[in-house]
Amino acid sequence: MKLLKSIVLATATCATATSAMAQTDVVWWDFFVGGDGQRMKALISQFNDEHPDINIDATSSEWGVPFYTRVRTAAAVGQGPDMVSYHLSRVPLALSEGILLPISDSDLENAGLARTDFYERSIEAASDDEGTLYAVPFDIHSIILYYNKSYLEGSEYLDEEGNLVGIENLDDLNAALALAQENGSQTPLSYQTGGPGGIWRIFHTLLSQQGGTLIEDGEVLPGDNFDKAVRAISIMQEWGDNDYQPEHAEYEASVALFTSGRSAFFINGVWEVPTLVDMQEAGTLGFEWGAVKVPTLLEEDAIWADSHAFAIPIQGDDEMSDEKREAVMTVIGWMQNHSIDWAAAGHIPAYLPTAESEEFAQMEPNATYASLADNAVYDARSTIAGVASPVYDAALNVIAPAIHGFLEPEQAAEQMRQELQALIN
Repeated sequence: MKLLKSIVLATATCATATSAMAQTDVVWWDFFVGGDGQRMKALISQFNDEHPDINIDATSSEWGVPFYTRVRTAAAVGQGPDMVSYHLSRVPLALSEGILLPISDSDLENAGLARTDFYERSIEAASDDEGTLYAVPFDIHSIILYYNKSYLEGSEYLDEEGNLVGIENLDDLNAALALAQENGSQTPLSYQTGGPGGIWRIFHTLLSQQGGTLIEDGEVLPGDNFDKAVRAISIMQEWGDNDYQPEHAEYEASVALFTSGRSAFFINGVWEVPTLVDMQEAGTLGFEWGAVKVPTLLEEDAIWADSHAFAIPIQGDDEMSDEKREAVMTVIGWMQNHSIDWAAAGHIPAYLPTAESEEFAQMEPNATYASLADNAVYDARSTIAGVASPVYDAALNVIAPAIHGFLEPEQAAEQMRQELQALIN
């Protein structure tokens, strides 16, 4: 009898120990590299330290078409991750491919979240036309207007605290560019004029500020949207005619024009804020700078934006276990509650409790431009739109030649309409 009791006790002890050591692995794929990659790795490490029952097994790779192709292929055959980072502008294409699982309100509740915890526009971008959620927004990132104060000193464009003021329409911006040029900035407005991203984001902003849209009900530039596209391209072309913008500047060159002090203004994403902060702290910048949301240059307050988000891919023909799904949602909820650390990369938290917190209100320059989240305009809901899409290709192949004077704006708009419409048809 004593031997039997010993065996039972030993068995119970082993079972308890096994249960205590049980750990759910969450396979995670993301596209975060550079500064974003470092911040995300730190968050993942902290999560793993705090959750002995869940382990994030993370893999990072360069964002773009290769990443999304890999996710689609792996998910279809059941060899993909349990969760992925995703751009919300790519959700329409993902839905057409059927590679993302819906996320229910009860899933959100398990993560301590609710739809109302997020900026409304980000939730709309994360959902299908019927309102079913397929991703959980993590941030809102947009283009902003960086400025070098030295070119504006003593002018009407700086207030007593050195903040940018007085740019309330396109004429104001052009006047400020002309002044900066007179003050020695030979290329007063820098942005990526030789690559798809920079061109598309500014074109999209100028189109949206007219109330325009690229694609509506499956038609490219229908109705007066064509004329609005022509106007947007014409504005960018005029900046080139006046030598305000660089010729064929690749991304790195556009950044260098501003950080070297040669350009008075710089339009780029919020993700370059850490570059300026680090250079200023290191004493290598050489000038005082600021950043604001892109002003309302035309009729409506609208700015291109996208969001990083978390999504759950399909598992081939298999279903994700309840245990795994709960672990994934635990990860997503924890990340939202620690999104202030992600905001240090220049991003605006999509999670309102963080975006409206006192800690974020003290984070500059983020707090200064955070109001853009209310006017964020995501790419058109189309399978040919979104980051690293044919729309971006059109920006490089059609709009770029126009802004450098090789095509008339009308020609560029018509060529873009025909090329993109052919892809939809």
